[in-house]
Amino acid sequence: MSELLQPKDWKRFVKPGDRIFIGSGPGCPHALVQSLLERVRSKYFFDLELIHILTFGETPWTDPRYRDTLRVNALFLGEETRKAVQRGDADYTPCFLSEIPSLFTGGVLPIDVALVQLSPPDEEGFCSLGVTVDVVRAAIESARFVIAQINPLMPKTFGDTRISMDKVAAHIEVSAPLPELPKTKMTKETERIGRYVSLLVEDGATLQMGIGKIPDAVLKALRHHKHLGVHTEMFSDGLLELMRSGVVDNSRKAIHTGKTVTSFCAGSQALYDFVHDNPLVEFYPSDYINNPAVIAQNDQMIAINSALEVDLTGQVVSDSIGHRFYSGIGGQVDFIRGAARSKGGKPIIALPSVTTQGKSRIVPFVTEGSGVVTSRGDVHYVVTEYGIATLRGRSMRERALELIQVAHPDHREMLLQQAKKTFWVPSYQKDLPAPPKEVGNIPVKKFKAKDGNKYFLRPLQSSDERRLQEFFYSHDRDTLLMRYHYVPARLTREGAYALVNIDQKKDLALGIVTRQGPREVIQAVGRYYLIPKTQTAEVAFVVREDMRGQGFGQILVQRIIHMARQRKLEKLLAVVQSDNQAVRHLLEKSGFVAVPETDNPGTTTLALAL
Repeated sequence: MSELLQPKDWKRFVKPGDRIFIGSGPGCPHALVQSLLERVRSKYFFDLELIHILTFGETPWTDPRYRDTLRVNALFLGEETRKAVQRGDADYTPCFLSEIPSLFTGGVLPIDVALVQLSPPDEEGFCSLGVTVDVVRAAIESARFVIAQINPLMPKTFGDTRISMDKVAAHIEVSAPLPELPKTKMTKETERIGRYVSLLVEDGATLQMGIGKIPDAVLKALRHHKHLGVHTEMFSDGLLELMRSGVVDNSRKAIHTGKTVTSFCAGSQALYDFVHDNPLVEFYPSDYINNPAVIAQNDQMIAINSALEVDLTGQVVSDSIGHRFYSGIGGQVDFIRGAARSKGGKPIIALPSVTTQGKSRIVPFVTEGSGVVTSRGDVHYVVTEYGIATLRGRSMRERALELIQVAHPDHREMLLQQAKKTFWVPSYQKDLPAPPKEVGNIPVKKFKAKDGNKYFLRPLQSSDERRLQEFFYSHDRDTLLMRYHYVPARLTREGAYALVNIDQKKDLALGIVTRQGPREVIQAVGRYYLIPKTQTAEVAFVVREDMRGQGFGQILVQRIIHMARQRKLEKLLAVVQSDNQAVRHLLEKSGFVAVPETDNPGTTTLALAL
């Protein structure tokens, strides 16, 4: 039977050289740890090791004054543990979150004493682990002694959270509000990242996201989705609105149908009140939640993680900045791999294009000393405020171009020059034009066509070279004649590159594409060329033969007109084969009128005054 802990009792439970586990996140038992620290500077306590993952709230145990009696071994770094590691006063042990429990239970890092925070016991003598199960349960199961802080303000939660008081050797009773996280402040950049990520999320998908600006921006952008599910290691307040509104109903999940499952949560008191005694939210240990094989059982699993930098091959740095350790491996690789194995799953790395100091996060090479957390073979998508880079199945050259396109415009020239040196970018690939910094000038639009399928309308870009070739070779003779006014035999790589690598500030090139997993297929192209020294542009567009009748031509023409007006052009021209009645009708429906033309027999010129 658990006894009430008195200060003098610490000697009974803690011995010199012991490894002591501290509970995680907002479940850190601060009052209990403080009680230990008050005794730890005595002559009896020495050579203690304190081990934990991320904790919220103050971390007095990292104070240098405890240097001679204890040492912290952090499996994930927060602000103060990061400083302690950089001073040399603490250790950082990198490991996957899914594997930390086995370090405890398997005796690799055996736990002598586990300090945890629990809810008060129910009538059957069972407490709840509340908002943090993650690695805490494994620490409890493997520890020689469990000492608990019983907190009536700890929510009682569902899932694998029950702990019998029979397992608790001693306890204290302290009523203390859980640490709350400050509300994140959105920026234009993070909101754009959220919108781009949302384009990759289909109705019925299952989400994994973290805590912070980007996850909250993604969740905000998903407000009009339907039947989303959640299988995540952690979540915060950003998810509340989607759960309350019914956007997240977990109805399409293959496992834990109808339930949001997680290993811990952290946020506001409103969040803690929401999960309290809520059967729709279940908490499980991280060796289950983060198991890639479990994650993959959910179809359309979307894993959204961030990074400190990504190099031009797709290697992801997440836990260190050069030789300085910053955070930890955590669950990124667990969920990236789980999503990759999921049917229709999408592993996504989302990050701002630059640091707060203006340095590019898309880099030619991993910074010396930095550790690669996620390999170049694991990542399918990288998203910044400048768009979506698709990496799976792409060559090194294509990867470099994809990533340069989502880098900040101020750094693209440097990245291209490095790519030429390192990745053998062909000589015909000259300078990358920098599109407008405001992404909203050429927005990516997701829409549903007449066939009920979803398509993307977006600017063509340098890495579309091969896609445009495939599009060209899908045309029959009549289509080529209608588009080019003759029948070209081939479209070389150099020619395709010239057509996609245009200056989008002056000319315009748009594509309607489908996404088949990470593969994009161009279904239609629309463009205009600015006639030199005029405010007039010539329009052209073509639709894949088997995709006609979906309204793609009208969508392209309307977008071209909109962009031309936005850029204050005066007139648009279109030269059409005289017998191409379908295109002529479409243009006339959009306001174009035929003008006299004598230079090109067999063609008709139509004009639209803007």
